[in-house]
Amino acid sequence: MEETTAIVKTRRIGGSLVVTIPSHIVKSEKINENNLLKIKVMKKRTSYLGALKGIGSYNREEDRAKGQLDED
Repeated sequence: MEETTAIVKTRRIGGSLVVTIPSHIVKSEKINENNLLKIKVMKKRTSYLGALKGIGSYNREEDRAKGQLDED
């Protein structure tokens, strides 16, 4: 059995969360109504690339001069 992957968004119906299987997967896997499916659920990771843009580099000597680092 070959694994087919799609990124889908959940939505609420009543007290449950549901996802829609994209039509290209339905066609390629020949899925019909009432078929039993095995689903592997994995949360998509959020990329934090660039999240700290503009924070500047860390300079120990500069921070010590500002009194931000305490010497033990």
